[in-house]
This record gives sequence, C-alpha cells and structure tokens, in this order.
Amino acid sequence: MNQEKIGKFILELRKEKNMTQQELADKIGVTDRAISKWENGRGMPDLSLMVPLCKELGITINELISGERIEKKDYQSKLEENIFKTIDYTNRRIANKDKIFKIVVGTIITIVLIVGLMFFVDVNRMNNNEPVVFSTWGFKYAPLVDFREEEIISGVENYLLEKSDSEPKQHENEKNFVGIRTYLIEEKNNHKLYNVYAWVLEEKYYLENNEIKQDSSSSIPYMFVVEHTNDEYKVTDSRIPRDGNYYAEDMKNIFPRSVRNDMDEVYNDGTIEKLEKDIQKQLSLYFHK
Repeated sequence: MNQEKIGKFILELRKEKNMTQQELADKIGVTDRAISKWENGRGMPDLSLMVPLCKELGITINELISGERIEKKDYQSKLEENIFKTIDYTNRRIANKDKIFKIVVGTIITIVLIVGLMFFVDVNRMNNNEPVVFSTWGFKYAPLVDFREEEIISGVENYLLEKSDSEPKQHENEKNFVGIRTYLIEEKNNHKLYNVYAWVLEEKYYLENNEIKQDSSSSIPYMFVVEHTNDEYKVTDSRIPRDGNYYAEDMKNIFPRSVRNDMDEVYNDGTIEKLEKDIQKQLSLYFHK
C-alpha cells in the first residue's frame, strides 16, 4: 500500500466535505494528530478504523486502500489487488512487531546477564574479603583491615636495621634508626612478591656521658624486593642509585616515572622533616626507656 497516496486521498476527500482534521477525528474517535499523520503519509488507519473512516468520507475500503476512486469496471481487479496489498501490509506490521519484541527481549536478557555478572563479581570479592566494586546487594559487608602494607614496611625496617647492626660499630652503645616514606608497592606473583619504592632516612646515634650524639646520617631512595613466605615479609634484594654521573640514569632504570616525579620533591614537600621527626620519636623512646 502506498501510504503517501492514501494520505493525499484522505486529505482531498476531507476537504471536499469541508471538514477540519479535528471534526473528522471527532467523528471516528481519534485525535487530530492521527488524522494529520495519515494525511502526511506517515501512518495508516488501523483496520478497525477503516469502516467508520470510509463511511465519513463516502468511499469504500477498496478505494481507501487504492488511494483513489475506482470505476465499476475496475472494482473487482482492484479488490483482488488490494487484498494482497492488505495481507502484505499486515505481514510487515507483524514482522516489525516481532522485531521490536525480539529487541526488547534481547535487551532485557542482556541487562539481566550484566547485573548477574556484577552480582557474581561482588559476591566473590566479599567472600575473599576484598572491597566490592558495584554494590553490597543488601548484604552486610565490612572488609577486614588489610595489614599487608604495614607488614611489608615492617619487613623493610627489619632489613635495614639488621643490615646496620651487622656493620662494624664505632661506639659501644651505637644504634641505627630509620624513617621510611613509601611511594609505591607493586604486587608481583599473586601476593608472593612485591617491589617497594621508598625514600629512607637512616641515622646513627650513640650515648656519651648521658648525652645523645649523632654519628652518621643518610637520605637515599630505595627499591626493595620483598618476598612473602611462611607468613613473613622479608627483603630479598634492594637497589639504590649510584652517586655522581650515574645517579640520573640509575633513577630512571630503577624507579617508575610517577615515583621519580614524587621523589624529585622530597626536599621540598616536607618528607625529610617528617622522617626526621619519626626518628626523633624512636630516639627518645630508645635512650630514655
């Protein structure tokens, strides 16, 4: 069926009868927007509306579907032609409805699958005491406090102190103290190996005539390799940049760019001052215990 031709035919017949779109709409029980849609060729009247519409316009359904007046001699052939057109039009509408139905069903299934996947991910994370990504889904959930970072840093501190204690002492009661600022902890090998990038302030003090004196001090960027075995975090390797002309090249080879950028500000952002205060607290507790 030629919707545009039928629309122009409806428009022509309505004007012949001196009816407005609203008047025609009132007579057959639709809105004036429906009449406008038909006349502009953007739609067709439902089959249930064709009889009252044709009655008001003074035509037959055969003529409406043809979009023109039909001579008596052509009526039978047009009728047969329009029957096939009507069947084809109806089939296409059903096909379009089926297509829309399939799209709606497919969308619903996709949403259900996505929500189900989100649910599975979060329940799995909750079961492993990890923070949820999407929602708690109504479950009461409080992740356990993660002490892993503290234990890793404690392992680094023990490594530095043991290394210092193994060195020859210049004074009998000499003691090494460390302050650490951690920039990044990279997890390797499924919670079994970590790269720790940190700035370390090490200072040695000793007691002489009840007076605390400093023996040495160093402020160095470190990369530690920490291994997790038997519920312990131990440093298995460490690297520091060489002095002089090698310093810039070693920093580039050892530390990620983001870490290097932060370390560049270590003497300007208060890091050294904070580490110094941490050491002073340790110092006070050790020599005044």
